[in-house]
Amino acid sequence: MKRSRTGTVPEFHSQTGGRIDEKWVGFLLLLPSLAAVAVFVYGFIGWTGAVSFTRWNSLVPDWSWAGWENYLRLFGNFRFQSDLRNTVVFTILFIAVCMILGLTLAVLLDRKLKGEHLFRNIFIFPMALSFIVTGVVWQWIFNPSTGVNLFLGKMGVEDPPVWYVDTRILPGVEWGEIQAGIPLALIPVVIAAVWQLSGFTMAMYLAGLRGIPDEIREAARVDGAGEWQVLRQVILPLLRPVTLSVIIILGHISLKIFDLVVAMTGPGANFVTDVPGVYMFEATFRGNHYAQGAAIAVIMLVMVSLLIIPYLVSNMRKEADL
Repeated sequence: MKRSRTGTVPEFHSQTGGRIDEKWVGFLLLLPSLAAVAVFVYGFIGWTGAVSFTRWNSLVPDWSWAGWENYLRLFGNFRFQSDLRNTVVFTILFIAVCMILGLTLAVLLDRKLKGEHLFRNIFIFPMALSFIVTGVVWQWIFNPSTGVNLFLGKMGVEDPPVWYVDTRILPGVEWGEIQAGIPLALIPVVIAAVWQLSGFTMAMYLAGLRGIPDEIREAARVDGAGEWQVLRQVILPLLRPVTLSVIIILGHISLKIFDLVVAMTGPGANFVTDVPGVYMFEATFRGNHYAQGAAIAVIMLVMVSLLIIPYLVSNMRKEADL
């Protein structure tokens, strides 16, 4: 390799003496990865989409065209309607609590408290665990006959909650085939998920806070702003990019949640803790309804895309403006 006369573009020479442009070298190096992504990501997405429009609902493949039949059947299905309700409730509660708790912890740690490194490691530690481990542990904690209920019983609580086996939905407004509201059995699942990922949110916000110059805060204080005003009018607006990233990442996790629910509760009575990922797994690999499972997978992909694509487009526009 040698530099061109301009001194900026490297030139590669083959054994035959011909020159190879640097961009072609980069393309050739990326080609195996691009081919793997094209086949094993986008190829399989296309295959799943094609299967969802067929009548392949047994071990024997059936490629006869079904059109939108599988999708229409899903949206009229009690279980899938429950899954969509649960996903919306879980996503809203999970993101909101993670953001509030993570921001609070980040603000406290940003004050350079004693033992900051210890507390920071303790808060981030749950991220080292898998959702399977988290689900098993919190299942023990929220077991109606053991766990936290033993402590509540010793405290004199005569009628402790039944946690993830509770079938009540509040406020329980009739909506289609289901009741709209918050399934109480989903609350323990939200708590477990928040415990695992609030440390990640804290780390994101703490990095954002450490990136804000102290001069900006001091200038606001000199102008007479109190600590609450500095937080609300100065720090939070500067943390908007971090907040958006947190929403995208946590939203992506919540929309495709699977392992935590499987390990902790399963679908639950009346599907009060069921989610599309669990339904897709059971329909495909236990019921052999491959077309139905493929349709659920496509719907999950669309939900995640509706969350992520606007974020990616916004970032691309900002980079283009720069």
